[in-house]
Formats: sequence, structure tokens, C-alpha cells
Amino acid sequence: MFLRRPALAFISTAFIILSAAPLRAQSGIHPKPTPTPEEAESIYTEEVRIPVFAFDEQGHFDPRLEVDDVLVVEDGVPQQVKSVRRTPASVLLVLGTGWDLDPALRANTTRDIALGVLKDLREGDRVAALQFNDRTTLLQDWTGDRVQAARALKSKLASGQGSNLSRAVKRAVELLQTQPVGNRHLVLIADGIDTASSSEYQDAVKKLIAAQATLHVLSYAAVTRAQVKQPWWKTPPEKPGMTQSTADQATVGIDPTRPPGMRGPGVNPHDVNSGITFDPALSRRRKEAEREMKRGETRLKSLTDETGGRILTPDTTDEMIAEGAGVAREIDSQYVVTYRPKRPLRKAPASEYRKIYVGARRVGLNLRARRGYVVGSMRQPEPTPQGQ
Repeated sequence: MFLRRPALAFISTAFIILSAAPLRAQSGIHPKPTPTPEEAESIYTEEVRIPVFAFDEQGHFDPRLEVDDVLVVEDGVPQQVKSVRRTPASVLLVLGTGWDLDPALRANTTRDIALGVLKDLREGDRVAALQFNDRTTLLQDWTGDRVQAARALKSKLASGQGSNLSRAVKRAVELLQTQPVGNRHLVLIADGIDTASSSEYQDAVKKLIAAQATLHVLSYAAVTRAQVKQPWWKTPPEKPGMTQSTADQATVGIDPTRPPGMRGPGVNPHDVNSGITFDPALSRRRKEAEREMKRGETRLKSLTDETGGRILTPDTTDEMIAEGAGVAREIDSQYVVTYRPKRPLRKAPASEYRKIYVGARRVGLNLRARRGYVVGSMRQPEPTPQGQ
């Protein structure tokens, strides 16, 4: 029996392939397995991004910051700076509208301050806004359209009651985490009063620090303190001397030797003819709010120092509006400094906190930055190559 030549060639090829399979197995050469999604997610880029404000001796933005100008020390170990660059900012406006605890806080004023911040941001910056009182409401999701954001502030911002600042901060962190790390900003316009529990406040602080956002605060505290001296806790309905009881009015014209309001011998009680009413319950609430405001101011000062921002307490609402534009200019005066940490991020727990110091190497240069970062916030998965 004779095989045709094509059939003989096929059998020879199959024999060679089958013979080579054991040899490949014995050589130890195995095809590389395709990584699972879980394995791909565990690969992180080793880069820390720190927002840094750069100013000259006069406090003006320094436009010529370079790699050699910056010293970065992480947990006492100097780091090698890789780049200094400017990137668009993600700016979240968090607006307090709980007027019942602080009569100085008005929605119209807060709106004007927020619009001042918005107006002076750079093209390319993204902005979002939320308001809070006893609850938190999103006014505008992330957008690069400042006209749209301004329209939302003008049409949706409204006064409310209460001031759960901690809950608002946690909601703000959720929004900020959707934006690129390195140039995140939270601009808080409020009086610092927080009706949340201590545990809720501590949880909010941890989340804000881990979010790698710079906190800027425009506080009503000084404006409120100025109004306290007037006093403003209980505004008299009429001018002193205008209020008289029926009995007071009856004495007028009957005994001209006595002044109006005098019912008999001696001095009238304090509540007659004064025009001022006294509400003990309201007074207690106001004093409690004033104490909470002072505590909030201290807390926010600590948080702004930690995150590299500032707390501003102007004396008047007009000054607050002007400072709002200044905050926007400061946000857009920021650089993003990057370096590869000498202690790998992938080997550290995600919750580990590392202290950093950022200093200037050039005479006349002043730098301001956050005091540290949480490892997990810097872990960014490597981009997946196209086609995979």
C-alpha cells in the first residue's frame, strides 16, 4: 500500500510536533500565564505627589520653581525630587448655611464669597460645590464650566438649620477621591460650628487627611465676634423708651410731676420701658454656639496646618469676599512636586502615615506644603497597555 505524497507530509509534520512536546516540557520552558485582574490591581506606581505653594520674599507667586530648588525629607530621610510641575486643580466648595446658630452667617454673603473664589480660578480647573446645615446637599457635581457652577450657586444655595460639619467633610472626601491626586482643594466657607459627635469628627479628620486635599477656610468667626459686642443675641423690636404698658400710659397727663412710665414711688422694674426682651433659653444656645465656634476655629487651624492650607478670619463680610478671590489665586499658585520614595509604597500598610518636610534650597524662596501623607492614598495602579 502506497501513501500519496501530501498525506505522507502531514504524518511527518504531526510526528515532529508530538516529539517536540516532551522536549519542551523537560527544558523547563512554560508559557507565561495571563495575570488575573486581582494581580494587575496589586501593581502600583512608586510616586509620591505633594502639592507645594511657592512664594518669593514679598509673598508673590514664584513662577520659576525647579527640581533643584526643592528639598523633600520623608520620615527623616532626604528624597530625590523627580519633577516639579503645574497641573489643573480640583476645587470643592463646601458652604455652611446653618444661620440659626450664627446670625452673622447668611446664604447671600456665603454665595458672594463662593462666587469670588470661582471667578478667579484658572481655565482648566475643575470645580464642584455642596452646602451643609443639619444635612448635606450637592449643588454642583464636578465641572470645568465655571458659568454652570456659578448658576448652580445662585439658584440652589439656601439657608437651613444646624451645622453638621463633620458629615459634610466626609461627603466632600467622597467627591475629592474621584479627582486626580496631587492638586485637590477643599474650600470651606463657614463659622466652624460642628454639631456632630467627637467620634464622627475624628473619623472625618482621618478621611480628609488620607484624601490628600489642601484645606482652605474662610471663617465667619471674627465677623460674628464683632456682632456679639453690639449685642446681637437678641435684637430689640423697638428703640428703648418706646414700649409702655397700659398702666404706664394712664399716668401720662394725670400727674405731670412724674415722668411717663412711673407707676408709683421708686424706680420702675427693669422690664418696664426698656424695649429689650430677655430669652434665657436663647441666651444659653447662643453662648453654647460661641464656645463651639471657638473650638471649631482651633480645630480648623490645626487641619489647615496639616494639609498645607490656611484659615482666614476677616473682620467684615466685605473682607471675606475679597479674601475669596485671594484663595483662588493661591490655589492656582501651587506646584505638584513628585518623588520616588526610598521606602517602597507597596511594602507598607495602606494606613501607614509618613511625615514629610518640604524646604527651599534657593535664597528668597518660601515653600508651604502638607505635613505628611497616608500610603494608601499614593498607590496608583499602573495604566493598562492598550489592547489588553
